[in-house]
Amino acid sequence: MNALRHCVLIVDDEAMIAQLWSIHMEMIGLNVCGVAATAEAAIALAQEHRPALVLMDVRLKGEADGIDAAIAIREQMDSKVIFISGSQEPSTLARMKLGSPSCVLFKPVSDRQLHAAVRNALDPAAA
Repeated sequence: MNALRHCVLIVDDEAMIAQLWSIHMEMIGLNVCGVAATAEAAIALAQEHRPALVLMDVRLKGEADGIDAAIAIREQMDSKVIFISGSQEPSTLARMKLGSPSCVLFKPVSDRQLHAAVRNALDPAAA
């Protein structure tokens, strides 16, 4: 098994939320390979670490958003993406599909929802 198979990249521009997601990933035995607050930083970290999974907030600071980052990451590597969003606007939902997410979770997200989505993304046969 690849040592980075369960490496997770966390992308959120709110530091406390990113830290919470990191703690949850570590609690279920996954390695957090990086935390990014912008789309540009997320793409750079993904190129460096080639994570198995990216937890991606849709709305990020800067010109590019999480959807832009997810599209770029998916074009360059085979990382799974789970979008986490507070928005259910039809235009946002349509754009999310362009990022080919494994799952879309809407805030507020329960621990159970997050853990199930992560397990399913990393091992769909076990779901």
